[in-house]
Amino acid sequence: MSTHGVVYLVFGIVLTVALIFDLGLLSKKNQTVSIKQALYQTAFWIGLALVFFLFVWMEGASLAAENAQNTTAVSVTGPQLAFEFLSAYLMEWSLSIDNIFVFILIFTAFSVKEKHYPRVLLAGVLMAIVFRIIFITVGVALVARFSWILYLFGVFLLYTGYKMFVSTEEEEFSPHDSAIYKYLKKFLPLVDHDGNGKYRVHENGKAFYTSLFVVVMLLAGIDLVFALDSIPAVMGISKDPLVIYTSNIFAVLGLRSLFFLLRGAVNRFEYLQQGIAVVLIFIGIKMLGEHYLNEWLDKSAQVFLSLAVILVCISGSVLYSMLKNKKRTES
Repeated sequence: MSTHGVVYLVFGIVLTVALIFDLGLLSKKNQTVSIKQALYQTAFWIGLALVFFLFVWMEGASLAAENAQNTTAVSVTGPQLAFEFLSAYLMEWSLSIDNIFVFILIFTAFSVKEKHYPRVLLAGVLMAIVFRIIFITVGVALVARFSWILYLFGVFLLYTGYKMFVSTEEEEFSPHDSAIYKYLKKFLPLVDHDGNGKYRVHENGKAFYTSLFVVVMLLAGIDLVFALDSIPAVMGISKDPLVIYTSNIFAVLGLRSLFFLLRGAVNRFEYLQQGIAVVLIFIGIKMLGEHYLNEWLDKSAQVFLSLAVILVCISGSVLYSMLKNKKRTES
């Protein structure tokens, strides 16, 4: 088995064991998740991603050798692939905070009971992973066949970053007005209750889908919409499918615990949107000017540059938001 195959196998085994551990020991059915428990779960998933980063680092030489033999792959050396993973993971993780705000609106709109939050979030996250794998597979295949698509991704990221940066007041997302909900309502028999925790119920001899089922589908669908930004951004950091798949899946799996940790504070990071926007603009420019950038910086330097920009922009926007909130509270 190739080194890439071994890494994928280890990744799959680790995630399977981690999910069993998360569900069996860290989560209990129909019980609310405390801030303390959410903190433990968030630390667990971040720690797991960092362990995988170290594993990729150790396997970096073998992975680089395989990429060098593959004429369609971009040659990498040593720990470069590991830092590409770390940069992509941080990019996805920061973008996932935007998801949380929309998730809160969805739960509120459908009056989901807090005891159902963990199970509904898990189902939505697992569906989102399936959709992302399909989306990434198609995207990687298209880029491999038509490399010029990366320039379209670059233009798209520039546009998205600009719109995100200048937006001062986002239009509030209305779950009941979303295209996903209208589609479900048109083609499926729905009921306006949670079926006491069930996704499907029988009433008067007919099968109906509950509000919890609708919420799960909305969570997965909305995440796929966010993936339209995040996956091209990751491709601007690394073109290796291993990095793209693993960084996305690790970030999405951490969404559930991050939701419980930040749901009361996510609105306090009011300048995080601008920080993310700057990162998207940077990656868009990097994708469009890659030919000229390669003449000035080698691949390793580009990876560290991307990592530095992500860390500075995200941490800086969060700290600035906290500082402004503190001043506002004191005044």
